[in-house]
Amino acid sequence: MKRIIYGLIVLFISCNEQPKAEFSLNGTTNGIENGTVLYLDDNSSENNLIDSAIVNNNSFNFQTKLLKTPLQVTLRTKTYSHYRFFWLENNPMKFDGTQTDFRNANVTGSKTENLSQNFHKEIDTLSRKEQMDKSIEFVKNNPNSIVSAYTLSVFSTTWGKEKTSKLFNKFSEENKNSEYGKKIAKYIELNKDPKVGEKYVDFEMEDTNGKIRKLSDFKDKIVLLEFWASNCGPCRQENPKLVKTYEKYNPKGFDIFAVSQDIKKSNWLKAIEKDKLPWLQVSDLKGHDNSASLIYGIKGIPDNFLIDKNGIIIGRSLRGKELNKKLDELLN
Repeated sequence: MKRIIYGLIVLFISCNEQPKAEFSLNGTTNGIENGTVLYLDDNSSENNLIDSAIVNNNSFNFQTKLLKTPLQVTLRTKTYSHYRFFWLENNPMKFDGTQTDFRNANVTGSKTENLSQNFHKEIDTLSRKEQMDKSIEFVKNNPNSIVSAYTLSVFSTTWGKEKTSKLFNKFSEENKNSEYGKKIAKYIELNKDPKVGEKYVDFEMEDTNGKIRKLSDFKDKIVLLEFWASNCGPCRQENPKLVKTYEKYNPKGFDIFAVSQDIKKSNWLKAIEKDKLPWLQVSDLKGHDNSASLIYGIKGIPDNFLIDKNGIIIGRSLRGKELNKKLDELLN
């Protein structure tokens, strides 16, 4: 009798167990050739390819085991002629691009993506300022959503340390410990945001040969702390002018300490060689998460700080004739 009762209990439990949700993505498109390969990339990883699928009769399917969710991904063709960002969850999901272009396809099956889609539809037609205000409001009202953590990690340098800290402090512990939360915490920890009239903030970083260099290594010189990257078009356009400025004023006591926001060292070195940049270059190869960029609150590149012989910041974002005029005043 005991065995029968035990068997009935086991049967009852097993019948009431919910099957574990697993990720799948069934998609329909329009105007994509048979045999086109679609790639699914993890946006948070350097080696980011998750899986690939082949389009057949404007349909495709992914059956992939995800190590973590929610996960922000890019679904794309090889050349990015078609692409779409969205959030995956461990659920059966659908991608419907039959009535629209690939980039605006409707993605269902993920609460995270649904929240993100609705939010972006709401702010899509607004002005830049209105978008920022709405984004702050969204982060404030959704402290437990990974979408808020992602949004705050993107705009933390734009919104500044004080506002970022207030929003971050309202996050759930899970959000604080997410990859985006860790980026925000690092920004809050490092950011000093020095202003014109204040003393520079020292830091150290590896140069192109792996040697540790410090901003404080420059003694009795006027120094331009320059932030740039090899893939930054405006930076590369500015480099020839900066080379001329360096050649003219370096013999008089002017120097440049350049910090690159590159990720790939080979790209960084090629740009230095191609643009013939003779000054000291450093990078930690962490892109926008470069520690010096976080310290100085860099919102976009190119950007720079002009520092006098006493270590006081005397100018910011000086370019071309404006920079030369300032150096004339200081060195002639």
